[in-house]
Parts: sequence; C-alpha cells; structure tokens
Amino acid sequence: EHFPEPHRVVLRDPLTQLSEIQFKKLFRLTKQTFRYVLDRIRVHLDEPVKSTDLYPELMLLTALKFFGSGSYQQDIGYNYCLGISQSSVSRCIHKIIEVFNKQEVMDAFIKFPHTIPELNNIRRQFFLKHNIPGIIGCIDCTHVALFPPKINDPSFPEYLYINRKGYHSINVQLVCDDKLEIMNVCARYPGSNHDSYIWNSCNLKNVLQNLHEAGHTDYFLLGDSGYALRSWLLTPITPEPNPNTPESHYNSAHKRIRSTIERCNGVLKMRFRCLFKHRVLHYDPETACKIINTCCILHNICLRLNDPHFEDHEYDDEDIIDYGVYDNQQADIGELVLNVGRANPQLQAGLRQRNKIVNIFRGRQN
Repeated sequence: EHFPEPHRVVLRDPLTQLSEIQFKKLFRLTKQTFRYVLDRIRVHLDEPVKSTDLYPELMLLTALKFFGSGSYQQDIGYNYCLGISQSSVSRCIHKIIEVFNKQEVMDAFIKFPHTIPELNNIRRQFFLKHNIPGIIGCIDCTHVALFPPKINDPSFPEYLYINRKGYHSINVQLVCDDKLEIMNVCARYPGSNHDSYIWNSCNLKNVLQNLHEAGHTDYFLLGDSGYALRSWLLTPITPEPNPNTPESHYNSAHKRIRSTIERCNGVLKMRFRCLFKHRVLHYDPETACKIINTCCILHNICLRLNDPHFEDHEYDDEDIIDYGVYDNQQADIGELVLNVGRANPQLQAGLRQRNKIVNIFRGRQN
C-alpha cells in the first residue's frame, strides 16, 4: 500500500521504502497507527487538485516528523523522505493541528467520563491495580517551552509566559487514567500561572465539584500538595507524617499512584520530542497550544492501538531530559480557618475524605 506521488513533493514513499523500525524512528508511530490516524482525519483535509498540492498522507507525515523531532522546519523540509520546502512544511503543520483541534476530533480521543457507569469503570481499574477505592485519575501540570512572544503583543504579553524556572512556557494541565491515557488536557495558560490557578479555572474542577454536591462523593483525583485539598482532589498529608503510621502509608501510596501522571507525561514527551524543554516551540502561544493538544490526541491513539512507547535511553545525555514538571509549594496552608475564624467547609470535606482513606491503612495495621 502506498500513496500517489505529486510533482516535486515526495522523494520516497516511507510506507514502502522504510522498514517498520525506520518508519517509527522518523515518524514516532507504527505504519499501522499512521494508517489509522490518516483514515480518521482524511475527511477533514482537502484532496489535491493541482500537481503541486500536498496530499493528506504527506501533510500528516510532515507534521509527525516535526512532532517527533522538534527540529527546525528547514531540517524537516530537506529530510531525505520529505523533499518539500520550508513554507510547505509550515503549511502542513498548521493544517494538521487545525484538524486535530476541531472539537469533534478532540472529543473523540480525549474524554473524561461523563456518566456514573464510566466513572465506576475507571474507579474499578484503579482499585484493582492499587487497592484503594475512589480514585478516578491523577492530575499534574507540565511546562512546554515556548519561543518568547513579542514584548508588546496585546494578546500574548511576553512576561506572562516566564515560569518560575526563568524560561518561557505554556503550563499544561493533564489528567490521566491508570493506563496513562489522557482524559483531560488544558493547554492554554502561560507559564507564570500556578497549577492550582489553572485547576480552579478549568471546567473539569466544576464538573467534579458539582458531582460531589449532588451526593456522588466516592470519586476523586490525586494531586500533589500544590493543589488545595478537596473531597474531589486528594493531596498528600503535610508535613510528612511519622514513619510506619497509617498517615505515612497513605502518603507512600499517594506518591506511588500519583507517579502515573508523571509516567504519562514522560511517555508523551519521549514520543513527541517537540514538547521537551530544550526543543522549544517556535510558534505563537495559540499555535503552540494546538500542537500540544494534537500530541495529546496522538498519544491516546498510540495507547489504544498498543503502539509501543519510546524509552529514556534513546538519549545518551540524560541532562537534556527535562519533563517540565516541578514541585509545587503547598496550596492550602492557612486555608483551614478563614478570615473570621470560620472553618472552610470544602477543606473540611476534603479532610474527611482523606481520613477515610487513611483509616483503610489503619485497619490494615490492626
């Protein structure tokens, strides 16, 4: 199986000219996964009319090569498989990310559970794996490096994108399930925004809060101490409890299970290396966010099709691997008692929820 060769555009047909290993190394997907993706997005792409028009196959290959390498466009444009101009590469990337950012495409591949049976299914999967009831996902943010926007840009002021590590970035919120599939992505906030600010501003927080206020309180996410403790988002106990106590066992389990989102982020960025800190997306913030969304969708497709992960040992120099995840400072210090001494009911509910889990460990000690 191969695709037609338009005038001057394709030097080789990678599907037939490259081995499976060579193809995946260049384009980060197996040939089977590539064909699946192409079938799903072809309807959204224009078929070529003139001999100089780009075929959907070539547009997808070109975009994948960029997502996987993070190389400058000229390097991709003169790759031995894709003999196209730099301007054509740019056009390919923009066309592909526009398709993947259509709401119908996003909804098809990045889905948070919408029904109680769906929530129960994910809850059950986490329980079978970790023996703790109630977990429906893990949440964290990761920074994706960005070329500095224009200083006087009215839409994207440059200073907003400087994160606390001193470089420009998008702070991307991810929520994943036990299989590392991304159930929710929020890729639109500048790097200076704190993780807890992004969480409090996103719709998913309202969905879970409404779920609990409706009486469905047996579902929660796990997040680090940068988030405020709530009945729908459980955080570690701080300060660190004494060893060999139910509280310390809770913290150990919380850390172990929460590493799921760290692995998810690592798998995502190892496959799509344009998201690495040292690669830096040379695009305006809006386009960069669309690239991030596209990579998240492709990540989920790869998981569903059992397309094997890429490993850290691809890099000889481990110093260049920076997944953009940084420890958060505690968000709920001083939150227990508000300005007039009244207890914060949401925090109190979060403490009760967390204590229920701690009591599970207390029961196992007896």
